[in-house]
Amino acid sequence: MRILIVTSQFPVAADPTRGRPLQQTASALSRIADVRVLSPVAVYPRWARPRSYLFKPAEAATVGVDADYVTYPALPLVTRAFNGSLCARAIAGPIARYKPDVVLSYWLYPDAYGAMVACRRAGYPLVAGARGSDIRVRDAVSRWLTQRVVRAAQRLLVVSEDLGRLAVSDYGADASRVRVIANGCDAATFHLGDRAAARKALGIADTARLVVYVGRLVPEKGLRELLDAARAIAPGHPGLEIALVGDGPMRPELEARVGEHGAPRMRLAGVQPPATVAQWMTAADLVVLPSYSEGHPNVLVEALACGRPIVATTVGGIPEVVDAASGILVPPREAKPLAVAMSDALSREWDESALSRRFSRGWDEVAADTLRACEEARAQLDSRRW
Repeated sequence: MRILIVTSQFPVAADPTRGRPLQQTASALSRIADVRVLSPVAVYPRWARPRSYLFKPAEAATVGVDADYVTYPALPLVTRAFNGSLCARAIAGPIARYKPDVVLSYWLYPDAYGAMVACRRAGYPLVAGARGSDIRVRDAVSRWLTQRVVRAAQRLLVVSEDLGRLAVSDYGADASRVRVIANGCDAATFHLGDRAAARKALGIADTARLVVYVGRLVPEKGLRELLDAARAIAPGHPGLEIALVGDGPMRPELEARVGEHGAPRMRLAGVQPPATVAQWMTAADLVVLPSYSEGHPNVLVEALACGRPIVATTVGGIPEVVDAASGILVPPREAKPLAVAMSDALSREWDESALSRRFSRGWDEVAADTLRACEEARAQLDSRRW
């Protein structure tokens, strides 16, 4: 089967870890199907370019699968309602040249919307994939455009049961077309390891109480609450350290808080390759993800594979990953319960071997489930649906 994956959530030179779960899915899928990736990227004029924006196609060796990058013009906010159509125009030619059996598009708007328009014109079946925030849309226009994709796709792939329920209840998705395909975990990278050796490699003292966060440095990840909670529990946990692995627009704010009086030591590790992320998790006493919203955060699956307990929020698909045997869940946006949970987790004894056995689902299984959904979409395409 010839599958064309359309998604902007794919590595670029400035962010080689962008869309890592999708990259891993594409790589595994390419072993059982003929796969090509088409990544449409919005390009802004210099005077309107977001400060954090930098686009340059990723090196082929970094991506690990055949990929093409196409661009389309955009302006922040101004072209939001038209970005789906602009995306469709940019990808129409490559889709026609590749002649796929199925178009598989991750990120509902504008990527999957553009793929929907192109598929409708060319008569190809569309499989759309929702990751989390792309289906929790706030503004009315984007919500309406997203709803069109959710209702039109021959199959809708979601990473958690929570997102599947949301797609049906809030967007009118046909429940018979929804498929829950949770993320996998690369067991060759994320597995139980030697904590002392990992700490030595990273320059972490054996006596430190290390709390690790992995992800984008943005307010929506609950980082301000995390730092407030860490400050609150520091007196009761000598040697407490916070490591933030990732990058984002909050970095200057966080750098300004390094060394604050009364706060625990904070390390800004920056964006790291998967092997180094695994090293930080192995070195940790606790992995924390205090997000305001999530889909099926792969970082938690990877942390458990490394045998580390979790403190996270009760949002999205997180409760499908974390239970009382593997961590502590707290409400989002509140530093006080987060502090209590972190202190409790750091004080408890956890069975790291039991934690590491909780997830054994690999990316090959994700690829097999994805291929099955693509085959269903191709077999059941109804031209009248368009």
